[in-house]
Amino acid sequence: MFKRLLPTLLIPIVALLTACPPQSSDSTSGSETKKVLQMGFVPSENMEEIQKNAQPLIEKMSQKLGMEVQPFITTDYTGLVEAFRGGKLDAAFLTPASYVMANSEAGVKVILKAKRGTKPYYYSVIFTRADSGIKNLNDLKGKTFAFGDTLSTAGYIYPLKMLKAAGINPSSDFDNLIFSGGHDATVLAVYNKKVGAGAAYANDTEGKDAAWSRLLKPEEASQLKVLAVSDPIPADNICISKDLSPELAAKVQAFFTELSQDPAGQKLIQELYQIDSFVPATDEDYKGIREAFASAGIEVKKEMTTPRKGK
Repeated sequence: MFKRLLPTLLIPIVALLTACPPQSSDSTSGSETKKVLQMGFVPSENMEEIQKNAQPLIEKMSQKLGMEVQPFITTDYTGLVEAFRGGKLDAAFLTPASYVMANSEAGVKVILKAKRGTKPYYYSVIFTRADSGIKNLNDLKGKTFAFGDTLSTAGYIYPLKMLKAAGINPSSDFDNLIFSGGHDATVLAVYNKKVGAGAAYANDTEGKDAAWSRLLKPEEASQLKVLAVSDPIPADNICISKDLSPELAAKVQAFFTELSQDPAGQKLIQELYQIDSFVPATDEDYKGIREAFASAGIEVKKEMTTPRKGK
């Protein structure tokens, strides 16, 4: 059985989105007549932090494009895919798995992918507390475990692939399985001993630069250890709606490319998603993500619509 834990911090965001729905975009004409651009932000970490850090980026983007830009922040990854499908989004930060789904469901186009340091990729790690007594993946049987969001590449798709490769069936081999909703929530669940282990992202294979590095104090982060590391995952990305005019699409791509070349701009994307720069991306870059879906036996469209309940 499953259950999904959503942090209480999400409540104000839900209220905000309900009270202030995105203005409709004119996707039938060029950028010269378009009044508002809707920019989506993936809820990979604490929602309040994302909302706060997105605002200065939105202001700079609006100034550069010469038009109003509104942030669109959802409470889960699926919300961005649904927004693209419903014509409510023009561009967005997406995870690799979210992009693959949005491409399939809404025809979105990937234009850029993130680089952290010199690498346009990252990892999924399965981790536990150093004092848990868990030494390897086989020791996870009979324990409690936390995934993130069902469209999280590092929080669900790749760790599921790793677990199945190790002969572990999450549906039957864990005492309890939860979907925390995000990397921060998973880290806290493991650190506070709510679950025995969990899955999150890391920018290295040792866990020195991982989901818990930014969230916890150094002495707290040192109490967590990595059990398994995935193959490199193509980085998260910036995507655009298939209906966005070529002129405006080019401006969006130029804005984010130039942003990382300016110290002040680089600080904005560092604080938002710990991104150092962007490089061009194509759909072919995410072929491995589609293969990971198949290897893990995941039907992504089904994952979007499957409710997660607990016992």
